[in-house]
Amino acid sequence: MHDYLVSVFLGIVEGLTEFLPVSSTAHLRICEALLRIDLHDGFWKMYTIVIQLGAILALPVYFWNRILKFASTFPRGARGNRTLLTHPLSLTLIAFVMTALPSWALTRQIGKNLENLWVMALALLLGGIVMWIVDARFTHARTTHMEEMTLAQAIWIGAAQTLSAVFPGTSRSMCTIAAGQIAGMSRTAALEFSFFLSMPTMAAATGYDFLKAVMPHQQHSGIAPLAMTGHDWTVLSIGFVISFFMALAVVAWFMRWVRSRGLAPFALYRIALGLGLLALLMRGII
Repeated sequence: MHDYLVSVFLGIVEGLTEFLPVSSTAHLRICEALLRIDLHDGFWKMYTIVIQLGAILALPVYFWNRILKFASTFPRGARGNRTLLTHPLSLTLIAFVMTALPSWALTRQIGKNLENLWVMALALLLGGIVMWIVDARFTHARTTHMEEMTLAQAIWIGAAQTLSAVFPGTSRSMCTIAAGQIAGMSRTAALEFSFFLSMPTMAAATGYDFLKAVMPHQQHSGIAPLAMTGHDWTVLSIGFVISFFMALAVVAWFMRWVRSRGLAPFALYRIALGLGLLALLMRGII
């Protein structure tokens, strides 16, 4: 029963934080530390991958109509003013490549920081300050819809997203939304593009982690091979389902929130959480 309750709790945390600009990685790592979960245990490593997959699935479900519309108007766009390089789907792929290439090149450096709570605390704090300043300063947008985005904006946002891979706790959505606002996009346009960019980015990152978990040559990693029991499959299923539905609700709510309100509350939350985590670390509590 204890594992089931832990799965419910972590599924809620993952679904709640994955697409908000507050870093799901930091929240999961903090919760795992407080729950004394062994991060080197193969099952819990696999569990983290599975609940991320649940959250990822929420995006194509929510944006299904937008995806179909973009696909049906490729490459000219609904207004007939797009090209093969400037269609929203192409810009999403280009931004993904701009993230994927440097992230792959920095794989070893990324691995050093994945479980470092000190890095996460600083990333939460500094990211919150940056997000607060950007949201207050860049209020005049010239790009109000994804359909109006430029190639330069997509390249810039994709490059900025790399920060979230190198410094866990930074948050993919924080990087992409803030980068979009700096590039002249409205909060709504930047947020929607952030969600679209999350689909290939998270699918690739999670898929890579999954392959590492099941490939025989990765046995030294402590992830594979796994001997799964019925109990283990139930725990994984609970986390996956809860993460999916929680993420689906959060995406719908966040889209409505951003249309009428700013991002300052999330920036303040990040700053408070970063300071709180630093205090716990300095006292040796976690």
